[in-house]
Amino acid sequence: MSVLRMGNASGFYGDRFDAMREMLTGGELDVLTGDYLAELTMLILGRDRLKDPTAGYARTFLRQLEECLGLAQEKGVRIVANAGGLNPAGLAHAVRELADRLGIPVRVAHVEGDDLTARHPGSLAAHAYLGGFGIAACLRDGADIVVTGRVTDAALVTGPAAAHFGWGPGEYDRLAGAVVAGHVLECGAQATGGNYAFFHESAHADLRHPGFPLAELHADGTAVITKHPGTGGLVDVGTVTAQLLYETGGARYAGPDVTARLDTIRLTQDGPDRVRVEGVRGEAPPPTLKVGLNRLGGFRNEVTFVLTGLEIERKAALVRDQLETALAAAKSRPEHVDWELARTDRPDARTEETASALLRLVVRDADQNAVGRALSGAAVELALASYPGFHVLAPPGKGAPYGVFEAAYVDQGTVEHTAVLHDGRRLPVPPADATLVLRPVDEPPLPEPLPPGPVRRAPLGLVAGARSGDKGGNANIGLWARTDDAWRWLAHTLTTDRLRELLPETARLTVTRHVLPNLRALNFEIVGILGEGVASQARFDPQAKALGEWLRSRHLDIPETLL
Repeated sequence: MSVLRMGNASGFYGDRFDAMREMLTGGELDVLTGDYLAELTMLILGRDRLKDPTAGYARTFLRQLEECLGLAQEKGVRIVANAGGLNPAGLAHAVRELADRLGIPVRVAHVEGDDLTARHPGSLAAHAYLGGFGIAACLRDGADIVVTGRVTDAALVTGPAAAHFGWGPGEYDRLAGAVVAGHVLECGAQATGGNYAFFHESAHADLRHPGFPLAELHADGTAVITKHPGTGGLVDVGTVTAQLLYETGGARYAGPDVTARLDTIRLTQDGPDRVRVEGVRGEAPPPTLKVGLNRLGGFRNEVTFVLTGLEIERKAALVRDQLETALAAAKSRPEHVDWELARTDRPDARTEETASALLRLVVRDADQNAVGRALSGAAVELALASYPGFHVLAPPGKGAPYGVFEAAYVDQGTVEHTAVLHDGRRLPVPPADATLVLRPVDEPPLPEPLPPGPVRRAPLGLVAGARSGDKGGNANIGLWARTDDAWRWLAHTLTTDRLRELLPETARLTVTRHVLPNLRALNFEIVGILGEGVASQARFDPQAKALGEWLRSRHLDIPETLL
């Protein structure tokens, strides 16, 4: 078979339940993948495992299989998913029990070796990001279903591609092409019009129910990104570019099997809802594997005060002073106290809700009492003694535990990557036999700037798209231009200093700019903006999902020729 058709049915734990059935019934497929894991998901599964040692995997996957296992076998579609989470062996066993109960003969294999929790005392879960060759070994041995724990998201595509085309560990360009295709597929409908900056221009595409993406992979590593015929959403160069920039950094995109050069990607529209991805170059992977460390960081609580009508700033100052004084007097002020006033109010508003602003208080501490009863008592006791119109969205509770995500690195050779085949045999997967220490690329030359001309004050988003996301406590914002002239202007205008001016929250943080001319894109990494990561919820937008849209809404002088 010259083309391997791979689809995706899950971008996160909680994604559209019916996507598996939709992908199996909507058109031809050879392999169906599912990405269920994220930094936050590993923490959630870790807490599940504390309560039940047999837990730790995505139970949704089992419920989807109960509906779709027979359909997949009938169509000859193999399924590869990282739904095993912290317990891939447990999920593989549960899948076998399900298949026996349904009377469907399937061969189930799994991949393990990622769990390094024992090496990291104090961690709730510590897991290395494995590559795709364990998956490939399971498929080559005849598995119909392969479940894994923490592999890289792209490994769900590189593994089946390596098995199908017979790629070896050193075929870097082919593997890099599969990594890029896998990165596009991994977040499901984000590649087919979901969360897309220019959604409002897609009148011909039904975005009410976007289809999930699929990739037509070729033996040389090139791919076409598309979706099943007749499904909603759209696939164009813009939607694929947006996903390529999501949660990435510089031009070198490192993984366990290969480092893909994002600056070599070429995208072309290959027909309606078809984007060709080619030219991807690969290099030897780094000698280390990333390890995601999740631990309990303490306890958090929050309360949101509603401020209505006039003197919003003074009302906010009053309640803040009152609460800070009460906490100080009780000698129980939490270690971390964050206030944020959101001016959602409007003058002369026609409804009470639109006349109101929100003052949000978030507290965190290692002591649950400091964020629980002490805070709730101090807040509630102000009900009749504070600003006029005092009320809160909900009273604070007793304080809930929060998690912290950190990244560590270990030598590839110290991780026992193992393919557990469908008959129980255990096959060690060797580490990469050649590695290359990861280094930044030299910044490429910029295009010629636009000639001087009249400008107009307008939002950046009129000429640039954006997508942003989180990596631990850091965030990235990828921006791309849709025309050569817009790229010439964007590349010279949006420097790190200008970004700090437009987003004052980044003013004191380390910001790194990466230039990707083939994509007409800039990618900014912002260190520390998310504190201790998504689970700590230290920020209004804890996963930086809307950071790019905030940037697009900021005004600056834009050449009139671009507007």
